[in-house]
Amino acid sequence: MEKRGNKRDLLSTKEVAEFLGVNEKMVYQLIADKGLPASKVTGKWVFPRYLVEQWIENSTINYPDASHVNGGAGGPLVVAGSNDLLLERAMSHYNRNHRGQLAVFGNVGSMGGIRALKSGMCHIASSHLVSDDDQEYNFEFAGRELERQPVVVNFCHREQGILYNPGLKHFSGVADLANPGMRIVNRPLGTGTRLLFDKELKQCGIEGGSLAGYEEEVSRHMDVGLALLTGRADAGPGIRTVASLLGLGFLPLRWERFDLIVLRESYFDRRVQGFLGLLQESTLKALAKGLSGYDTEGSGLMLFPGNG
Repeated sequence: MEKRGNKRDLLSTKEVAEFLGVNEKMVYQLIADKGLPASKVTGKWVFPRYLVEQWIENSTINYPDASHVNGGAGGPLVVAGSNDLLLERAMSHYNRNHRGQLAVFGNVGSMGGIRALKSGMCHIASSHLVSDDDQEYNFEFAGRELERQPVVVNFCHREQGILYNPGLKHFSGVADLANPGMRIVNRPLGTGTRLLFDKELKQCGIEGGSLAGYEEEVSRHMDVGLALLTGRADAGPGIRTVASLLGLGFLPLRWERFDLIVLRESYFDRRVQGFLGLLQESTLKALAKGLSGYDTEGSGLMLFPGNG
């Protein structure tokens, strides 16, 4: 049996970060949120190695099985779920700055991402599914699909609404989508944007199937904007940044929480931590520069039901 660390062994913040395979900022969050054993001596944190080892063992509540291997430690970081422009920028930044590593994205919608996480096909699911009572995001849906509550980390908040051709006259609300001659373009079932759109239609007493173009689905937010620019549709659900980039009209509906969901047994994977580390630095704010409709104030925060 491997000998445990000596009780006199004290680790610095940098050393415990290397020991756990996380960045140093994450260490402070683990102290506050997860009870990582630490003492402050002359203003600096120190960590008894043997207590850190015990904390890891005591915190282990589930062991990975063969269904969650995700291609092994040498494979790419796989993110699957909801499409987002800022997320695309973050993944491109990761690929540029992590030599020998690769992040890839599967655009399968929020619900598809959670199900891919369940089946072990991805490391991170991106999701913005709002609960029936409009009070919470993602936990309700993850709870239905996954065996136990995963780790949920906020990526950003973003503004959802209706994109429309600025040449439209008298467009002032969702109810106007039912006007004669109006044609829309839609997002697929299983996406958070479609869920929100259907909620808004229901509140206005509009049957989705009665709208021209309701069955025409496109896979990305940018595709909604392009459909409007090319005249294929007059309006469609999407995020503000697309309207701003393409010079389209935008009817705001709400700010929503966009999260990253990780299985507990994958949370300390170096690829996952490498990507999540981008959220707690000035990097994400810089990547969001020039994109309207984003709020990164809470980016990187670990969330629990009822606190987001």
